[in-house]
Amino acid sequence: MTDPMDPRSDFDLLLAYIRRTRGFDFSAYKIPSLTRRIRKRMQMVSVDTFTDYQDYLEVHPDEFTFLFNTILINVTSFFRDEQAWNYIASDVIPRIIAAKQPNDPIRIWSAGSASGEEAYTVAMLLAEQLGTERFRERVKIYASDVDEEALDQARQATYSERETESIPPEMLEKYFERSNHRAVFRKDLRRAVIFGRHDLIQDAPISRIDLLLCRNTLMYFNAETQTRIVTRFHFALNDTGYLFLGKAEMLFTLAEYFTPVDLKRRVFAKVPRTTTRERVFYMGPDGDDNHGSSIATKLREAAYNANPVAQIVLDRDTNLILLNERAQSLLRLAPRDVGRPLRNLELSALISDLRLEVESALNDRRIVILKDHNWLIAPGDLRTLEVQVTPLDDAGGAQIGASITFTDVTRARQLQLELEHSNQELETAYEELQSTNEELETTNEELQSTIEELETTNEELQSTNEELETINEELQSTNEEMHTVNAELRRRTNELNQVNVFFESILASMPGGVVVLDRDYRIQIWSAKAEGLWGLRSDEVANKPFLNLDIGLPVEQLKPLIRAALGREEGETTLVLQATNRRGKLIQCKVTCTPLLTQMTDNPSGVLLLMEEMAAPTDR
Repeated sequence: MTDPMDPRSDFDLLLAYIRRTRGFDFSAYKIPSLTRRIRKRMQMVSVDTFTDYQDYLEVHPDEFTFLFNTILINVTSFFRDEQAWNYIASDVIPRIIAAKQPNDPIRIWSAGSASGEEAYTVAMLLAEQLGTERFRERVKIYASDVDEEALDQARQATYSERETESIPPEMLEKYFERSNHRAVFRKDLRRAVIFGRHDLIQDAPISRIDLLLCRNTLMYFNAETQTRIVTRFHFALNDTGYLFLGKAEMLFTLAEYFTPVDLKRRVFAKVPRTTTRERVFYMGPDGDDNHGSSIATKLREAAYNANPVAQIVLDRDTNLILLNERAQSLLRLAPRDVGRPLRNLELSALISDLRLEVESALNDRRIVILKDHNWLIAPGDLRTLEVQVTPLDDAGGAQIGASITFTDVTRARQLQLELEHSNQELETAYEELQSTNEELETTNEELQSTIEELETTNEELQSTNEELETINEELQSTNEEMHTVNAELRRRTNELNQVNVFFESILASMPGGVVVLDRDYRIQIWSAKAEGLWGLRSDEVANKPFLNLDIGLPVEQLKPLIRAALGREEGETTLVLQATNRRGKLIQCKVTCTPLLTQMTDNPSGVLLLMEEMAAPTDR
């Protein structure tokens, strides 16, 4: 069971969920970099824990696309690291072509190709050296990635002006066509580039490759996965093939697979695998049974004793015949042991399988070597011996015995162990340095990706700012127009107010109440004197039918008079009616009806009624 308090367990569960539902296995990626990328995406969707983010993925399946785009950093460009590509063009590609017959195919693999710039870069370099016709006939470029969205973009082979800035102008003109302000890679050469999804961890490698490009891809994987991928690359390449890595990637610990061609530019050559055959060395010293005291014999004995390597000689029956002084001091043997069988010597008991190996050497007539036998000379003095059993023949080829040498390799073994230890420390240091370098490069690519995102956001903000400035200018212009309109409205309002004041003065100067009707007999103006005469305010009668008013004046009797005025008919224009004013007093009201004419038309737009209270007659 996983510990619920361990955040790493939630992280592992998230990776398992992604692998189970989408088929992406990120367990081989470096944990720090992977965690950093996933947390970046979590921050963008405002999620704090890995468990909550898994729940978010379950509810929002479209989030997987954004997550994979964040993890699979597609930072690439045409002729990235120009010096390295110059070396590929000037040295590597000519070697590949020279090693081929004129009609042999040339196979290239761009692993982790992202949006395709790398694949099209090597295509241009090959076309430059082979010519476009021979390129179409001989070259196949396989470009692979796990990001389907990036592959779809690469298949279109269309790039913006900014993306093609690093292409030399003459190559851009030669290998690209213009379409809708974008550069499109030539269709006749595009057919040689094949894009497909390929997982470097799970899928089988493409074989018989002459040049394998895998730049800044290995650095995202842990050391174990890197080794597995490199072994697949070794299988994929021809024996004369080359591997081109990114500037942060090295193969110090995988020297058995690849050897540097140019370490600075990260170009490596495949190390062909060969079967190592066991080599057996034979030696056959002349035997001599003459024990005389000749000078030659004494010289041989002196030389034998002076040998710094402990040596004993056995006869055919494995009896001890000779031993030198070094053998006496090292192996605790004495001259009295001469003539004793090997099986009775302490030496046979302390060195396991010595008797069996001696018999095997004699029977098979071959040299036998026993390595790394520990021999305790004295307390605290442990030595490491290398034992070599050599069969001895006489001049006629008859077997007469065996020579056994005991070489003290203690110091050499100690130096070897120290060397191995130093190599391990050096290898560990190289791995740590490589890991640090890869982590730095990963961080650089993440920063570059972030910078590109910020640049895009900045351009969008700049565009938005320009739009806002345009809108601001338009608003400012509209505001100025509004100021002008407001000033005009104020001027006209003042004029209208003056007219109204003048008009009210006129109405106030009239001898009676004034009422203005439109053609539908609706009241448009009701003067103050009309209000004082009949008791209705102007707001109470505004736009109401005049003939429906219930006032002390018999308005129905005015209808013929109003109709005649609207029709501009000849006849009476004045009536005197008996009415009751607002105080209830009976009065004689003189009503004069006049057509209301305008300059626009000869037809009256209404009528003007002037209502005057007539003075009462004096009594006689």
